[in-house]
This record gives sequence, C-alpha cells and structure tokens, in this order.
Amino acid sequence: VQLQASGGGLVQAGGSLRLSCAASGSISSIKDMAWYRQAPGKERELVATITSGGGTNYADFVKGRHTISRDNARNTVYLQMNSLQPEDTAVYYCNADIQYINGDQIYGMNYWGKGTLVTVSS
Repeated sequence: VQLQASGGGLVQAGGSLRLSCAASGSISSIKDMAWYRQAPGKERELVATITSGGGTNYADFVKGRHTISRDNARNTVYLQMNSLQPEDTAVYYCNADIQYINGDQIYGMNYWGKGTLVTVSS
C-alpha cells in the first residue's frame, strides 16, 4: 500500500491550489484521511481530516479557506486550498488509516504519503 500526493507548486498570494492523494495497493477499506503540513523549521501540524462518512475537521488557521474532500471509489483525498498566503508555504503530507489485505487476513495500518511542496509568494 502506498499514498501518492500531487498538486503542489508555486502560487502567488491569494491564489488557489488543489492537492490530491491517491492510495493504491491491496486495500480493503480506508477510514480517516487527513492532510498535514510542515513548514521549514517547524513541526508537522494537522491541516484537516475527513472520515469515511465525510465528516470533516479543520485547523483554525485554514477554516473558511480550504476544503477537504474524498472520493471513496478512487481511494483519493483532496485538499482545495484558496486564499493562499505566504505562511501556508510548507510540504503537505497526506495520511490515512488503511485496512489492507494480506493473504486471507485484513490488517490496519497508518500510512503517510511522501509530501508535496506548496510555495506561496508574496
């Protein structure tokens, strides 16, 4: 199982980006999915979460600007980021609790994607 994030890039302040993260492999089901970010010299912090049923939660610093969503049929989570500011510059990581199939057994594990860089210029 792996998570592949994409969609990062360079954008001017006030602009928008849409991040995607697709899970692949022998997946039985995916529970919670989330986006985190890590700015240079700072610790990784939670941006937003979404449950398998679509319930969402956001960090205070993104409320009203970003939207997390998911496509369960595609095992993909998205982060639509609007009104980006220079302080949003960071590597963005996706995270997921995945039930995977190994032989005739199902196991649960938490996975991280490799991250995608978002740079917001002023």
